[in-house]
Amino acid sequence: MSTPRIAVLLPCYNEAAAIAQTIAGFRAALPDAVIYVYDNNSADDTRAVAAAAGAIVRTEKMQGKGNVVRRMFADIDADVYVMADGDATYEASVAPALVKQMLDENLDMVVGARKSEVEAAYRRGHKLGNAMLTGMLTRLFGRSFSDILSGYRVFSRRFVKSFPVLSSGFEIETEISVHALELRMPVAEQITAYAARPEGSESKLNTYRDGFRILNTIITLFRIERPMLFFGGIGLLVALVALILAVPLIMTYMETGLVPRLPTAVLVVGLMIIAALSFTCGLILDTVVRGRREVRRLAYLSFSAPANL
Repeated sequence: MSTPRIAVLLPCYNEAAAIAQTIAGFRAALPDAVIYVYDNNSADDTRAVAAAAGAIVRTEKMQGKGNVVRRMFADIDADVYVMADGDATYEASVAPALVKQMLDENLDMVVGARKSEVEAAYRRGHKLGNAMLTGMLTRLFGRSFSDILSGYRVFSRRFVKSFPVLSSGFEIETEISVHALELRMPVAEQITAYAARPEGSESKLNTYRDGFRILNTIITLFRIERPMLFFGGIGLLVALVALILAVPLIMTYMETGLVPRLPTAVLVVGLMIIAALSFTCGLILDTVVRGRREVRRLAYLSFSAPANL
């Protein structure tokens, strides 16, 4: 087996205070790896500091972590990809263990599940959003990760090159997890330490804005991955409303042979048509989702497994 080519990917935005420490940590942990810093329009000296620390520095002009990850995955050619935020919060020293587990067990992704004794390391609302997404993915796919929002991950080449990045922002971690679960890839987790940010480094997440994004991601996941359940549920709810409205009309008709409330009767018919259309949409989209999943699976299988490096 040849020595795998390892690339360390560090997406950055205004991380001049932490990027040198991050690069030094991964350089010590993975001395043979090539370290890439992708700057996302930083207004500070992130690029200069990263270059001085010995990283290969590139720039992505479209704002948002999802856009940066899309660019990194498209540009960089390697056998093993180690991705972490450039804010020095992730435990770089555990990277060799994550890589070893992926190669030894022939996995496509290993997630560094965060554990911290420092309360300041976690953002407000982050734990709640994490728990909500974890529960949703468990219901959708029958399994999930304990830390669905971790930005510390190791990927195989076939994961990276078969992953059609669609997200633009911080919801990228959820999309990555869904890609692995949807295709039933072999994946694992390792508990890793999670530290508070160094002085001068600030979180780019907004509690309410990104909380709304998480909620929107949950609803979108439900609609996209389980369309029959989503649209079927809407159709069932509309049909129940129609039946409730129809009961008095039916009773009056049976007693008098008349339908005195014609507008209500028209509304009931309209609601039943909407319910039928919703069920039909669910059936059609369920077939589309299955076809899309087959295409992704074929793209994934076109690359060699990690054990064949």
